Amino acid sequence: MVTGKHSPHILLVNPWITDFAAYNFWIKPLGLLYIASLLRESGFQVTLIDCLDFYSKTKKLGDGNFFKTKIVKPLPLRSIPRHYSRYGIPEELLLKRLSMIEEKPGIIGITSGMTYWYPGVFRAIEITKTFFKKVPVVLGGIYATLCYDHARKHSGADIVFKSGNELEVLKLFSRLMGLSLKTHHSKFLTDIFPSFNLYSHLDYVCIATSRGCPFRCTYCASPILSKGFFRRDPFKVVEEIQYWTTLHRVNNIAFYDDALLIEPSKHFIPIMKEVIQKGIHCNFHTPNALHIKEIDQTVADLLFQGGFRTIRLGFESSDEAMQIETGRKVNNQEFLQTVRHLRRAGYSGEEIGVYIMAGLPGQRVGEAEESIAFVREAGAQPILVEYSPIPHTPLFEKAKQFSQFDIENEPLFQNNSIFPCQWDGFTLADFRRLKEEIRREAMV
Repeated sequence: MVTGKHSPHILLVNPWITDFAAYNFWIKPLGLLYIASLLRESGFQVTLIDCLDFYSKTKKLGDGNFFKTKIVKPLPLRSIPRHYSRYGIPEELLLKRLSMIEEKPGIIGITSGMTYWYPGVFRAIEITKTFFKKVPVVLGGIYATLCYDHARKHSGADIVFKSGNELEVLKLFSRLMGLSLKTHHSKFLTDIFPSFNLYSHLDYVCIATSRGCPFRCTYCASPILSKGFFRRDPFKVVEEIQYWTTLHRVNNIAFYDDALLIEPSKHFIPIMKEVIQKGIHCNFHTPNALHIKEIDQTVADLLFQGGFRTIRLGFESSDEAMQIETGRKVNNQEFLQTVRHLRRAGYSGEEIGVYIMAGLPGQRVGEAEESIAFVREAGAQPILVEYSPIPHTPLFEKAKQFSQFDIENEPLFQNNSIFPCQWDGFTLADFRRLKEEIRREAMV
């Protein structure tokens, strides 16, 4: 707990997405919501403004379209022949919500998502600093960690917080406000739930049963953003699922784990057996993709019986050389076996979504075409995803050699929508053709 004359007030802000396209695949600022919970438990008052909590259309599974406003493209992207938008609440609604705050905050904490979404972050910082003059703004999150120097130089934040965990944020906020802090929390929060109850309405919630990933895929930032690999008590996870589904009547839960199925007998299997035994009915979703080699028939049956409606598999490529180069996390035989398990469990081919990477440095369009055909022949649904070069990952150095853009110094060029590593062997036109072919095939 913090000790002082009164309860200190913190304003937490999840900024807009600014991009050529965006869709709400169960997006919530989970890290920020954990920080909110720890602050509240430690005696702080917390106000949350989520600039993404504003949708033009929500589907029955909780996903849907963000409300969007067309805006002027940032100067480095002016040559890209596409409309650029701000996704989330109108600016005037942010100003209205700020004006409704009765007590001036002592600190403003702003998180950040993808590196190339930083224009929305900068605008949120500018507006809140103008509204609450002389209140320090602390910027954290993915962009702040991966592009730390860029954020310090350009964001306008008073402090840029690089990586770390919620307890370190709590210590920072307490120090900035001149408060004494007494806490016994460990660095991995297993005993508190994220503060989704700060929202007035919930179509879904997100859950992390673990942090980090034991794999080291060359394109992935998980080892940079989360040091080590930690997992929660399976029964504490079930308690959280029951809390949201029973007390808050939430029908959709997305798992944010990077490695949900690792050693399933110690983690996933106990979780799902307890969920089924307790009669918890919920639609579960795995937008971050499941590790293919961990899905045997027992796991497949539990996925189906437990209510997993959105299955995504992280396959990336059927090319064996590419599989080895990007991390060796799966091979073709393991993939085929997993699809058989899932089909036997009850899933149709259309329900088994398989991520295939497109636009990797030096990748040829033929390799992606072969991967798409391989997934289809296996009886699953290919989902083509553009490669985004992520700073500090092993593949980033190779990406710099293949990209026509200055991806090292301008995070806007890390945007997968511009196909940053296109070349004669795999152009943006090739990618669009493949996407259209997949769309047409899915409609047949």
